[in-house]
Amino acid sequence: MAVLEKLNVGVVGAVGRGGSFRAAFDAHPLARIHAVCDIREALLEEAAEKLGASERYTDYEEMLAQSEVDAVVIGTPMHFHAPQAILALDQNIHVLSEVTAAVSVAECRALVAVVKRSKAVYMMAENYTYMKPNVLVKELVRRGLFGVVYYAEGEYIHELKGLNEITKWRRTWQTGIDGITYGTHSLGPILQWMPDDRVVRVCCEGSGHHYMDPREVFYENQDTCVMLAKTTKGGMIKIRVDMLSERPHAMTNYSLQGTRGCYESARSRGERHRIWLADLHEDKNAWVDLADLEEAYMPRMWRSPSEEAKKAGHGGGDYFEVLDFVGSIVDGTPCPIGIHEAMDMTLPGLISQESILQGGAWKAVPDSRQW
Repeated sequence: MAVLEKLNVGVVGAVGRGGSFRAAFDAHPLARIHAVCDIREALLEEAAEKLGASERYTDYEEMLAQSEVDAVVIGTPMHFHAPQAILALDQNIHVLSEVTAAVSVAECRALVAVVKRSKAVYMMAENYTYMKPNVLVKELVRRGLFGVVYYAEGEYIHELKGLNEITKWRRTWQTGIDGITYGTHSLGPILQWMPDDRVVRVCCEGSGHHYMDPREVFYENQDTCVMLAKTTKGGMIKIRVDMLSERPHAMTNYSLQGTRGCYESARSRGERHRIWLADLHEDKNAWVDLADLEEAYMPRMWRSPSEEAKKAGHGGGDYFEVLDFVGSIVDGTPCPIGIHEAMDMTLPGLISQESILQGGAWKAVPDSRQW
């Protein structure tokens, strides 16, 4: 590590998404934010102060070359994630990348190749896997209380037509391509609830085009896109992504079905996450509040979370993913969302984009472990 025996971290995209990571790095005794990078130079000084960084850059490659950074957090728009990760990894600089990992299969292949030859850690920052209810469901699955898990649903419903015009990259990469362009928040937790499994084929269809952008051009992405996915163990997953329809946000909708239990997340404000497990609940027709199982089954990370964790974005996910990332570097702890897990979460959405262009045809999803 760097001179002061602390992991020096550089944050690219520091004025925007990257600005939310200070609490987690401040809380870690072996890491600190050392440098910030963003093309919005007028706001960079403020970002540096907010994140506690001593160095500022407007050019990412310059930061990698000149700053003594050991790791980078990539909080830039989606189409920069893979290229910027590759540049860092080729210099043996550790990478924590926002989702999705890449915007094409070719980029995925290039990213896998560089991780294989690099000495650095790569982790995809899928923060939804760290949200409190998702962590608890994962633990209940681990203990066998769902029996054999064979079906799941995930929905990411986030109307962002206005945001398209502010963060203009979204108009191309999120709503300018048909199919599942932003599905890892839905698929990520589900794959952790289906351990040792992966998606092997997908099909995708859409609901049509009903909205125009301010230039009176229809969005290329259909309003609601639904992807069906089959797994190696025969399970079925349904993913819905909708970033155009006029309706309240619902970005954390999930359901899970196993031979011994089922789970349904709250779908609107005022509702509670509900669960039924045959081994714990006698009344087969009565849901139980998921929170009722916290005392007996909640993993330690969420039993007494720090104030930093409770205040962190994405339901605490921004905090816990940083702890795992630093732990993988410092202690050699296996990275929970390393390159192949990142590919398992990213590739199905990319292949869905091929499926929807071919009228919903089933398409095979490559296994990055064989590349």
